[in-house]
Amino acid sequence: MRIHVTFIDRVGITQEVLALLGGRNLNLDAVEMVPPNVYIDAPTLSPEVLDELRDALHAVRGVQAVTIVDILPGQRRRLQLDALLAAMSDPVLAVDGDGLVLLANPALIALYGREPEGEPLASLFGNDSLHSALLEQGFRLPLREVTLKGQALLLDAVPINEGERLAGALLTLYLPNRIGERLSALHHDHTTEGFDALLGESQPINTLKARAQRVAALDAPLLIRGETGTGKELVARACHAASTRRNQPFLALNCAALPENLAESELFGYAPGAFTGAQRGGKPGLLELAHQGTVFLDEIGEMSPYLQAKLLRFLSDGSFRRVGGDREIKVDVRILSATHRDLEKMVTEGSFREDLFYRLNVLNLEVPPLRERGQDILLLARFFMQQACTQIQRPTCRLAPGTYPALLANRWPGNVRQLQNVIFRAAAICDGNLVEIGDLDIAGTAVARQNDGEVNSLEEAMENFERALLEKLFVNYPSTRQLAARLQTSHTAIAHRLRKYGIPGKA
Repeated sequence: MRIHVTFIDRVGITQEVLALLGGRNLNLDAVEMVPPNVYIDAPTLSPEVLDELRDALHAVRGVQAVTIVDILPGQRRRLQLDALLAAMSDPVLAVDGDGLVLLANPALIALYGREPEGEPLASLFGNDSLHSALLEQGFRLPLREVTLKGQALLLDAVPINEGERLAGALLTLYLPNRIGERLSALHHDHTTEGFDALLGESQPINTLKARAQRVAALDAPLLIRGETGTGKELVARACHAASTRRNQPFLALNCAALPENLAESELFGYAPGAFTGAQRGGKPGLLELAHQGTVFLDEIGEMSPYLQAKLLRFLSDGSFRRVGGDREIKVDVRILSATHRDLEKMVTEGSFREDLFYRLNVLNLEVPPLRERGQDILLLARFFMQQACTQIQRPTCRLAPGTYPALLANRWPGNVRQLQNVIFRAAAICDGNLVEIGDLDIAGTAVARQNDGEVNSLEEAMENFERALLEKLFVNYPSTRQLAARLQTSHTAIAHRLRKYGIPGKA
């Protein structure tokens, strides 16, 4: 039975209360003193003895009430803590200021094989230097790698202070891919996931989406080709989000952005002491952090021959060695890669390994350039305009109809990225809420100059652009079928438009 005694705090009252309990030879499992309260857990206390004890307690000067409670406050806090730790999937342990284990959650006990309470960290991890470093630094160490029962883990320490004194720390152990999940979430806005992120309604983009949805579910390397700025990483993320690995990390490396040695350590990680300035304890690379997930290698055509050979080895059997390490590490990672280069030509020239090309090109996608997605240009421009206005915190702008011909006629060598930049600059410099042709960097295009006059509607602007495009292309594609093939549409649709605009040679 558990009872709660409340009293007016005075010198000696707690001793009097405890003396009454001791005089009745009661077994006490727990006594919690929180003046002006005392909580008592006495399993052998019977109702009859309680009635007599209650009368005796009330006779003590200052005692106000004696009540029965379900659980003591300290026991309740311990149960809550146990429930919280049990709910954590990552191994967690609390240590005191000397580095001795106070408690561990079930995940840690399952990994270690027994309850480690009372053991020093040096014994737990088999690493005296780690124990010393944690104590010397007051448990303030950057994330570092440790080994527990042969399992490589990342250790995160949070000091616990009581006033000015270091009381201990809470240590959490993460599998590398758990950190990879956090990095993935940090580097990507998940408000738009999957193929919804690929904006567009044109036939080329719909064809891409349909093919991508099919290959996304196939757990094999995927090579994504396309010009710079077409959105190859968006396609890669969409394929990851539609795959069976969707709940695991998606981590990206731009092979053109780093020199060979940095790219190698970022991708494969490095062992302790691999080079001067290396993080103590070593560092896992993207392949380890993305275990069971996806690694996206952008600009794969820029990868050095040495890294090509090392990547080929990984693709062959899923294993690799860290920089400066001698231990084989095996992970389960799907490789997605992208390039704007002609890899077949590079293979012929000897600048890209033929065997690696075939390993990467098991599945492939071609991302169409923006100039082949004329139907999507205005849709994307309006979306980027809304996005830009939100970002720079100004009232929403809209594009004047006079801007349509210039947007539609531009060749967009930088593709979607260039369009986004043009719209952002226009939103930033526009004085009013209507973006005119003069606010666009592309206002000097030929079609824009032809249409500097007033445009009454979107339909009129589209017709002007369509007529100019057909007149230009008909010179080199002088039949409805040739022209339809060039524009990837039906010859009946082309024949109808040639008749509509009275273009010479119409069907």
